[in-house]
Amino acid sequence: MFHTIAWLIWLACAGALALVVSHPLYALLILGAGGVIYLALGRHAPTGRSWAVFVRIGLALALVAVPFNMAFVHAGDVVLFALPRDWPLVGGPITFESFLGGLARALQLLTILVVFAAFNAAADHYQLLRATPAFLFEAGIMVTIAITFVPQMTIAARDIRQAQRIRGHRFRSWRDLLPLLMPLLTTSLERAIQLAEAMESRGFARAARPLTAARRVLVQTLTLAGLLGLLLGLFVMAYWPTWAALGWGVVGLGALVLAGVFWLQGRRVQRTRYRRPRWRPRDTALVLASLVPALAILAVKALDPWALVYSPYPPFSPWPTFNLTVGWPLILLAAPALLAPRPDKRKT
Repeated sequence: MFHTIAWLIWLACAGALALVVSHPLYALLILGAGGVIYLALGRHAPTGRSWAVFVRIGLALALVAVPFNMAFVHAGDVVLFALPRDWPLVGGPITFESFLGGLARALQLLTILVVFAAFNAAADHYQLLRATPAFLFEAGIMVTIAITFVPQMTIAARDIRQAQRIRGHRFRSWRDLLPLLMPLLTTSLERAIQLAEAMESRGFARAARPLTAARRVLVQTLTLAGLLGLLLGLFVMAYWPTWAALGWGVVGLGALVLAGVFWLQGRRVQRTRYRRPRWRPRDTALVLASLVPALAILAVKALDPWALVYSPYPPFSPWPTFNLTVGWPLILLAAPALLAPRPDKRKT
């Protein structure tokens, strides 16, 4: 399909834009791009069924965000109703503007979840594990297990539910969930044991050469120095803006020290690759289609920060405006759906 690095760049760009852009119309474009990618690539994937789980979580968060915002934000001119003012925190007028503000925040949360759901459904988790840096091989295993937990649990729950229906069991209330939960728990434990046995048979945690005492002290000292450099540089930039150049220099030096430590740690790990993924022209096209919206939105944020912000409260208008110059680059986030190779029907 696509190279893992290309998918990660797309996720970084789309996720960053979903976090930065709070304007509901632009967020809808990012949400639509995630939906198109799922329909084109992830719907027929083995992990595609987890899409509904992420969407339901997003809708549940949306149902909480809207009344929460209405209860605690009392700004606005259009009053829907009022709560007694002697009620702590929530007392006061409930406005239409606070309702719109809650909808905008809920849409942003849903957009973030849809972006990650599209990536989770379309990306290859095994290639994602292989792309983990050598010094993070243990963390890579844990992250991969965490990413695949929801899809595997969804598939297992579906299979168990079908098997129980064949046996004549019907789910009528929460009390009927026991025949579903017990096999699901047993299946999860069985898969965990199988995973542990497979990792042990492949020599997991034995690939790294042990550190000598002197080298361990050196690594710990350099790591501490790099982290202190990052912290000191950020502190200088935050409290002495006139010395921002010095702060950036200290941050860069700390990042270089940490990169050197990571490189030394990676050399301890011996990894064997039987088949390396190929970088194709469509991967380059995907990277460009991901970076163009990110760079365009960064330029807009630098020139006019308010263009990406939506506020329904006075003195602003409650109805969002749409700028085509800002909106059209976001359409490029749906590029994976167009660039992905189509299956050859003659082989089927």
